[in-house]
Amino acid sequence: MNKFKLHISALVLTFVIIFQTSYSQLNIPIDKKEFKTAEKSGYKEALNAIDNGDENFENNSLTSSGGYQMALPEYLAANTYNSNNAALNYKIGVCYIFSTEKKKAITFLEKAYKLDPNISIDIKYVMGMAYQRNGMYKEAINYYNEFKNSNYKNELKKLKINENMFNVDARIMECETAEKLMAHPTRVFIDNLGPNINSKYSDYAPVISTDETMMIFTSRREGSVGGKIENGQYFEDLYISYNEGGDKWSPSTNMKTINTEEHDASIGLSPDGSILYTFKGTPDGNLYESKLKGDSWSKPKPLNKNINTKYHETSISTSSDGKVIYFVSERPKDEFGTPSKGGKDIYKSERNENGEWGPARNIGAPINTKYEEEGVFIHPDNRTMYFSSNREGSIGGYDIFYSEMDDEGNWGEPVNIGIPINTPEDDVFFIVAGNGRFAYMSSEREGGVGMQDIWRITFLGPEKPMTTGTEDNLIASSNTLIQTAVKQETVEVKKVRLTIMKGTITDAETGNPLESAIEIVDLEKDEVYATLSSNASTGKYLISLPSGKNYGITARTEGYLFHSENVDVPAATSYQEIIKDIKLKPINVGATIILSNIFFDYNKATLRDISKAELDNLVRLLTVDYPKMVIEIGGHTDNKGSLEYNTTLSTNRAKAVVDYLIKHGVAKERLSYKGYAYQNPIDTNDTEEGRQNNRRVEFKVISLK
Repeated sequence: MNKFKLHISALVLTFVIIFQTSYSQLNIPIDKKEFKTAEKSGYKEALNAIDNGDENFENNSLTSSGGYQMALPEYLAANTYNSNNAALNYKIGVCYIFSTEKKKAITFLEKAYKLDPNISIDIKYVMGMAYQRNGMYKEAINYYNEFKNSNYKNELKKLKINENMFNVDARIMECETAEKLMAHPTRVFIDNLGPNINSKYSDYAPVISTDETMMIFTSRREGSVGGKIENGQYFEDLYISYNEGGDKWSPSTNMKTINTEEHDASIGLSPDGSILYTFKGTPDGNLYESKLKGDSWSKPKPLNKNINTKYHETSISTSSDGKVIYFVSERPKDEFGTPSKGGKDIYKSERNENGEWGPARNIGAPINTKYEEEGVFIHPDNRTMYFSSNREGSIGGYDIFYSEMDDEGNWGEPVNIGIPINTPEDDVFFIVAGNGRFAYMSSEREGGVGMQDIWRITFLGPEKPMTTGTEDNLIASSNTLIQTAVKQETVEVKKVRLTIMKGTITDAETGNPLESAIEIVDLEKDEVYATLSSNASTGKYLISLPSGKNYGITARTEGYLFHSENVDVPAATSYQEIIKDIKLKPINVGATIILSNIFFDYNKATLRDISKAELDNLVRLLTVDYPKMVIEIGGHTDNKGSLEYNTTLSTNRAKAVVDYLIKHGVAKERLSYKGYAYQNPIDTNDTEEGRQNNRRVEFKVISLK
């Protein structure tokens, strides 16, 4: 077995496997006597080119079609000597099927058939493939049916070749599905990301942070760390690029500290961009993780034995809270004894109390099938899964499907994402930005820079004008002016129920970036939803908050007062971004902070249950971190009502907080409280938002002793 059996690179392209298996056995020789003509010179040079082409043509593995690309220029050179040789035209047509100029395949294969209808047992099957890959499905069906009704089975039997290599009924079904999908195409722009990302070699498997500020991808280009070559392409390396606004990306650079002399490929990235998941094909095909610390990535470490097995594990995606991973494996059954549906399936593992990944469970139907599932991606909303499959309902090779989870946790029937995103070739590694409007994928289609390229998909939304520039005002880094307006029909964009909160955490006095532990609590359940850290070098952080929860967010760094934020996201809330820069105050006498997650009943001093997480943060500060600190709790109101009324209300609310602290072990001598009514506003009282900001509880450091 090829120890690099599967890689996600040219990803066991379903057609490639079928096609290459057949042509390694049905190779059509070029008769040298027949090839020679009397009119031209250059016969020896042409034969030499054919020999070179044949050597590459026959040298295609299950994971790379690079040999066809290397054979093509040799065959074209020979074709200038004699353009009327059926076998040569046949081979040129085959090579063009696996290129970015697939239309030319039809020209050469039609000519080969005209010159000699019996040039190969499978000439009509190959012509069907050429038309299918060019989106000409009626013509493809006609050729497939002609092949199906031919005598190919008997001919293959004579050659002792299994007839199942030509699954012609499946090809016809794919074309029929494609015709139905073409009647209702998905309204999108599909744009090549250009030479800063793509090269003349294969570039694929992009992963992005939720806000699209960073992309990591796999490339088989020149300049690889090991310099090794396989089937005409360099071994896989990881590359990184940063968003410069909209669809503009910085020149990509080799991630040399992670890459090795062997194959290294990107397969997943945590939503905040701090954990990178990679694939290594040796010895068994396993998953690794690397963590970003400051501006350096740690050495990739293999995931535990619940994830990696002696079977191939090939792709992975993590939920926005970091508690669940979905991954693809070839294992015959899961740790609970449930057998695989067939081939590669998608599995789920949950993080246990020790922070380790627990036993993997097959997620079952309707997502997994007897066919192959690959390239899993769970959107940060934790409700939408994208993946690729060659199941029934695809239009050729792997197609991209999506499934949505209902409120009971059940996955819905997968839906083909449609044409033109899906093509008759393998469409894999589809990822969607947090806003749901943009997606990225790798594909070998017309208009590319090289072989496989990375493309950006823009889902056309209800905006009146669409633009050729960058108009996504939700992305903080996008500051490009709107360019040319292009009128488009209005279409619906899937509603994404997700809030992104991001910014930087810095020292309030020096402005220096801080690495801060960030805890996100589901206030209604009083449960920790997720924990993460800001970047040590930049102070940047990014939090993905699915709709339907009231979140308390606390940033904590040793030597600083903690900082809290409240983000209440009702279930119906669609995508939004909150930009919040946090300035942590060093712990000094006189320092104050607002306790953003303390809530009272309306016009009362009764603490609501959802205040518990914030109050417990304060208890921890006073009993564990600074057991001698003396503080004052201050209550503040807006200017609605009399001074006397608001003074009483704010005083009673401050006292309620002190009473809670005393009850939970803080000595009353270290605590005081005061009601300030509306005498110290921090915002205007002329708006509801301003008044809400003024209604607050603060604490001030009186003494550190």
